Amino acid sequence: MQSKNVVSVNGIPIRLTKERLFHICQGHPEMKGCEDWIIETISNPDKILEGDNEALMATKIYKKTPVSENKHLIVVYKEQENDGFVITAYFTRRLPKWRKILWQR
Repeated sequence: MQSKNVVSVNGIPIRLTKERLFHICQGHPEMKGCEDWIIETISNPDKILEGDNEALMATKIYKKTPVSENKHLIVVYKEQENDGFVITAYFTRRLPKWRKILWQR
């Protein structure tokens, strides 16, 4: 896979590099083969949550996932002025309720 780029809801290009995808899959093996879902979650999220250290958390629920049914995919990424990058991505049953919702569909 080459580096993939997608535009966030804020209009910032976000990079998903081969190195970052490898890192994500090492920590979350269930994410292997899910790069298109990562891209879709950034470009067409259900919600954007406030992350740590100025990161953003794009979330999208998927009815069927490699893990089980009805899981949220969370993609953590950073936006800078005209550039951004993916930090990590993972599936979860529940969204963290303590996180501030910054944007919602």
